[in-house]
Amino acid sequence: MAKIISAVYGKEIEVEDGSTLHIIKDEFDVPFGCEDGICGTCTMEVLEGIENLTERTEAEKEFGLKDPDRLACQCRIKHGTIKIKHY
Repeated sequence: MAKIISAVYGKEIEVEDGSTLHIIKDEFDVPFGCEDGICGTCTMEVLEGIENLTERTEAEKEFGLKDPDRLACQCRIKHGTIKIKHY
């Protein structure tokens, strides 16, 4: 099991390894607009565990994000723990 921690709410949730981060939409009130990596509404800062996420997608590269920022709609958590700050 993987773990996602919200630095904003101090809340953590467990998810299956390999899960998308779409769960944070409801659990942490993170807005998801297009869900295709185009709008940027789900931008988050990965405070810890960025190595536990899948590689940056082409959509993220085109969006121009640099570490530690990622688009939640484009990520999967491979394993372990990540701590995020969402805007």
